[in-house]
Amino acid sequence: MEIVQNFLQQAITFFAIMDPIGISALALSLLSANITKTEIHAVARKSTITILVAFFVVLITGDLILKIFGIGADSLKVMGGIILLLMAISMVNGSSKEKTKNELKNNEELAVIPIGIPIAFGAGLFTTIVIFKHQAETFIDLVSISFAFCINAFIFYIILRNSIYIKKALGLTGQNIVTKLMGLIVGAIAVQFVISGIVHLSKSYM
Repeated sequence: MEIVQNFLQQAITFFAIMDPIGISALALSLLSANITKTEIHAVARKSTITILVAFFVVLITGDLILKIFGIGADSLKVMGGIILLLMAISMVNGSSKEKTKNELKNNEELAVIPIGIPIAFGAGLFTTIVIFKHQAETFIDLVSISFAFCINAFIFYIILRNSIYIKKALGLTGQNIVTKLMGLIVGAIAVQFVISGIVHLSKSYM
């Protein structure tokens, strides 16, 4: 069924862009070295709530933003694809997320900014959500997008909650391999966005 195919595409796209395993490693580098299990659980919960709120805000107001700035969906598709492509290249090169320490902030504050926004929920997710919403034709399509993201938010929560154990199990090399694989997937999705946007724009001007 087409709805199942769309759901799988959306879920895989969200997972690849979010790269929860890579984010979990970065989160540990930003948080206190002696962080406790209780604290990491609180950080995971707060970060997940942050990205869920951001998702529904973008899903509801995405079209309005396009109308306010007079941006066509196909133009956004091309630009969004370029953003995703740049993100994919940096993921493959091993520099997808900027690593900065801020010892003046406690773990709870870091859970929202920068872990929730913009590390987990950045420009790539923003443009992808708007593009998916514009492609949606029925209410079921919107439910599919929401369900796909909520599943990924849950995965993000589980991985971040257990990031200490995952980091020990995978090691630095394993985390880098996963991030590079996700980068290849994001890159392929980005190329599809760019080509689709260019094709539709060229048809509208011909």
